[in-house]
Amino acid sequence: MPDADFPGLTPTQIQALVVLMAEARELTNSDLKDLAGFTLTGADNKKLETLGLVMTDRSHRPFSHQLTDKGWRLVREIHASTPPKAGGSAGKTLFVLLGNLHRSLDRLHVSHGEFFKQGGAAAPARVVEPVDVETAIRTAYRELATRPGDWIGLADLRERLGPVDRSTVDDTLRGMLGQAGVRIIPIANTKALKPRDREAALRIGDEDNHALAIGST
Repeated sequence: MPDADFPGLTPTQIQALVVLMAEARELTNSDLKDLAGFTLTGADNKKLETLGLVMTDRSHRPFSHQLTDKGWRLVREIHASTPPKAGGSAGKTLFVLLGNLHRSLDRLHVSHGEFFKQGGAAAPARVVEPVDVETAIRTAYRELATRPGDWIGLADLRERLGPVDRSTVDDTLRGMLGQAGVRIIPIANTKALKPRDREAALRIGDEDNHALAIGST
């Protein structure tokens, strides 16, 4: 990874990014303290915000933090950079773990966001052959939507589909755009997006899309 993509982060800053990824949710400083033994404040917080890696909510105390899109991209690839010398053996061990995690998820075709996502009991997994992916998408849509034409989040769709190859789902969704009644759009209010929504986004052209609607035909 080029140095420009890895902007000289300190061990604490790297640990904060990793914990936010592992929890895949907004964490307060109290949460960070309980989970990892540190808080994200002062210069560490300021640098991660300035670099656009973390978004901090100061409207309440304790302050809370979550990864931005750029933060997710960096932390997914951070293992490919040289660990900071100040981290010592603990930092190097973390990078070894992150590297092996990345290779394993890539082999399984599972995203970091899907792997770490929070929530209750998942819907029963559905094993689907590639030729049936469009049918699976339409079935999942009917299960999630109140009526034809309603919008559902792609994050919910992917969760309902279970262990279906993501690239196959993406290609199928793009192919469905030419069909009557099928619409896929971005969410205009990006501040309302949760990490799972950002991770589940479908890239079409130069834009991330987050919601699907299938009308009656």
